[in-house]
Amino acid sequence: MAYALDLANRIRVHLSGLPGLEEKKMFGGVGFLIQGNMACGVHGNDLIVRVGAENYTAALQQPFTHPFDMTGRPMAGWITVAPQGYKQDRDFQEWVKKGIDFTRTLPPK
Repeated sequence: MAYALDLANRIRVHLSGLPGLEEKKMFGGVGFLIQGNMACGVHGNDLIVRVGAENYTAALQQPFTHPFDMTGRPMAGWITVAPQGYKQDRDFQEWVKKGIDFTRTLPPK
């Protein structure tokens, strides 16, 4: 499955210069890791955001979101945001920030 290269580049530009940033191809898309932990990524046209278990339910109540599910079993703490939910820069930045903020609570790998 191809993934949205424009979205990946948008994330890449937004995160440039962030210490400990690594980009890795995964799950047919691309993930952006901080200190070895994935913060966000791209799958198809969707933005993947790691929000953590505590923020999972609230994140899923936002428009254009759904559970991140690659195997028929949703991954708790991970959501996807459809293009309508990250189209505006303000929304895009808020979602990426949620991924960064959660990932910074985790120990480096």
